Amino acid sequence: MTNQQLFQPYDLGPITLANRIVMAPLTRNRAGAGLVPGELAATYYAQRATAGLLITEATQVSAQAQGYQDTPGIYTQAQIDGWRKVTDAVHAKGGLIFVQLWHVGRISHVDLLPDGAAPVAPSAIRAESKTFVNNGFSDVSEPRALDVGEIKDIIEDFRKAAANAIAAGFDGVEIHGANGYLLEQFLKDGANRRTDAYGGSVGNRARLLLEVAAAVKDEIGAERTGVRISPVSPANAISCSDPPPQYDYLVEQLDTLGVVYLHVVEGATGGPRDISPFDYASLRRRFKNTYIGNNGYDLELASSQLAEGRADLFAFGRPFIANPDLVARLKTGTPLSPLIPETLYGGGAEGYTDYPSTTAVSN
Repeated sequence: MTNQQLFQPYDLGPITLANRIVMAPLTRNRAGAGLVPGELAATYYAQRATAGLLITEATQVSAQAQGYQDTPGIYTQAQIDGWRKVTDAVHAKGGLIFVQLWHVGRISHVDLLPDGAAPVAPSAIRAESKTFVNNGFSDVSEPRALDVGEIKDIIEDFRKAAANAIAAGFDGVEIHGANGYLLEQFLKDGANRRTDAYGGSVGNRARLLLEVAAAVKDEIGAERTGVRISPVSPANAISCSDPPPQYDYLVEQLDTLGVVYLHVVEGATGGPRDISPFDYASLRRRFKNTYIGNNGYDLELASSQLAEGRADLFAFGRPFIANPDLVARLKTGTPLSPLIPETLYGGGAEGYTDYPSTTAVSN
């Protein structure tokens, strides 16, 4: 199998992707008043619409779900209308786009939450982590443990957000169950010390993510529902004493639900792939639908993993920021432009929509 297989169409449920390259979710902190994505966001995503699939930056399902300054939501009509401009712009370019739905849980700050409320979590355990608030990085606030009634409300928030996503014109949604945020906080025993139906056993700790996935599936269809996980990533100070049985069980249940894809961060998010031993092939065997590999992929690694059948699609993150024409650059061997770190988070067009495409590609 040659590199060119990466650039062939691929059927993802009811939609056909132009290629096997996915733009991974990338937080950019540029939402406007009311946490509404603006015209710049529409331009940004449309510029990258040659990806087989775009997955948006993480987008909160409620006001309580916010953990960083100027990240967009999808729980008000204004936010839905803002996202509609994005999806229209992407579709006009022939692209396909899913929105990533998240609740940050304990990775938040009182200054970001309604009435200065404490962040919520499975257990009242503060993370040794920081968030972006008041135009700088600060330690996250002390969380409080959710009660069972509140957990049901959060499941409903995800369901409503999925419905809002379809109303906004998205082709589907990705449930964010990775990187130390709320759903993963329930999954992993380093953050979850509960003794009720949502804590303790492997099955209990997986319950919330599975109930969210079921609610979203019932609302918009399994064929438009994806899930992202990160079995061994220590992002946001998350930890698990024994990941393999936790994730084998979770993935078996997601397979039973029939969600359209499993998006797996292999290794440490944005870091080394070999941070901890883990058998990703075990997840691949347990999941019959599309497997998206994520973390540190380049053309060579993606091609080899595809040839070996280890993944179906390949998510590229930061390379897409500085290279809106990344697919064409990979296909033609054109050198990649470097990222400007200072413009990653917050600001306007600089470092967001002003990265150029190559002349040969743009013509």
